[in-house]
Amino acid sequence: MNVYAMLADAVRRRAEATAVRWGESRLSYHAFDGVCAALGDWFAENGCMRGDRVLLFLRNGFAFPVLLMAPMRAGLVVVPVNAKLHPREVAWIAGDAEPKLVVTHAEYVADIRAVLPAGVAPRIVAIEDLSLPSPVERPLPPADVEPDDPAWIFYTSGTTGKPKGAVLSHRNLVASTVNCLADIFPFVETDRVLHVAPLSHGSGIYLLPSLARGAENIIYDRPGFRPDEVLDTVAALSVSVIPFVAPTMIVRFLEAAPRTDIGSLRGVVYGGATIHLEHIRAAVARFGPIFHQLYGQGEAPMTISYLPGELHRDADDDTLLSAGYVRAGVEVRLVNEDDRNVRPGEDGEICVRGDVVMQGYWRNPEATSKALRGGWLHTGDIGRFDGAGRLRVLDRRHDTIISGGTNIYPKEIEDAIAAHPGVREVIAFGVPDDEWGESVAVAVVADDALLDADAVLTHCKSNLASFKKPKHVLFLPELPKNAYGKVLRRDLREAYFKAAVLHNPSVR
Repeated sequence: MNVYAMLADAVRRRAEATAVRWGESRLSYHAFDGVCAALGDWFAENGCMRGDRVLLFLRNGFAFPVLLMAPMRAGLVVVPVNAKLHPREVAWIAGDAEPKLVVTHAEYVADIRAVLPAGVAPRIVAIEDLSLPSPVERPLPPADVEPDDPAWIFYTSGTTGKPKGAVLSHRNLVASTVNCLADIFPFVETDRVLHVAPLSHGSGIYLLPSLARGAENIIYDRPGFRPDEVLDTVAALSVSVIPFVAPTMIVRFLEAAPRTDIGSLRGVVYGGATIHLEHIRAAVARFGPIFHQLYGQGEAPMTISYLPGELHRDADDDTLLSAGYVRAGVEVRLVNEDDRNVRPGEDGEICVRGDVVMQGYWRNPEATSKALRGGWLHTGDIGRFDGAGRLRVLDRRHDTIISGGTNIYPKEIEDAIAAHPGVREVIAFGVPDDEWGESVAVAVVADDALLDADAVLTHCKSNLASFKKPKHVLFLPELPKNAYGKVLRRDLREAYFKAAVLHNPSVR
């Protein structure tokens, strides 16, 4: 089954309803399908054949949804790339994916072409020069594909090295969409769905269930994330769902002025990183239990586990610190370093099995065999099931700090320090220690100019076991992050060593 067939069902039910809206421009479901079909003809005219890749390096905009869906409709493979990447990084991905066609903005065409690897010569088209074709009035059905044919290559964020392309098949995306509607978030036809995050990432994945349901999708294309403007849009257009935000965006919502005109908003799905306890409590207190947490990764899209909005209401700390319950259609086990199941209550690497799990990494058999050994996706995350059956994600396996032979999870330290009112952001990481092997360092972005290391360490003394307390505190104006908003711990370590060598007073 072609995953696009789920949208084709919505076209039959909701032909004249708005599928996509951007400013004053709209496409009905009938027109959306017709434009996607016409783009399929355009792909063929540009030499694209079944299985070829189409790379999208685009900011959010009106054309993005059709360019995202049209390749899959035609039996091609879409490769969406985060618009915040540098053209050199995009060129590396193009060298790996070898797309037949690249669609990007005019300002990037020359830069990408100049740094493409030898032998890689896709046609590069500027979106500004591409007029959406007139809809095909009586489009043919979506291309007949095999369930395990690639549909989408999702390049990982690459926090520890070069990104890898997670190959998602039509089967993967159908399972992900159905399971999302079953238990992550029940979109309905009357929803107005505001996409504020990059469509190349989680928000694009959430187009699938939203379109399958026949909802209206509103594309937010303002540069950066401006919480007041987002909430203005919610109020003006009676938005009911924001399908994917990062925890940092929730913090930004809390910084916006309180308002009483956003009662239409019934759901905000968040994930992609951990959220600190006091932030989600403050968000629920202000906006109500409209937040739905998901835990997942590009290799198993649209989540491994979820914590629905109603469980955020009057929730205890253990509930809010968890990633909720394993989702429908997914199996999860926790294993030790020998890939043996851990005992109940013990920590272990989170492993996942089910139709949502990727086919493998694009042209990377070594990484594929390592990640999918034994028929399970090894996520690299350490987790624990609590007595209520909820999954708690403790940390990334390679981020665990081992001090004196004891495992210390950075998230525990971050949660404790983030509770200090003078702290905006905090990240914990390990640094070499002659006596203990590793010791704990923290990088802090302060809200309070008077906050110093002594205040942070005093706070830790009251909230953390002695062996978990940081030995080093580094103050930074902001945390280094990649294009997906994930903190780059390797850059933090470099900043720490540089500051330590220079005897910088911002570190001690």
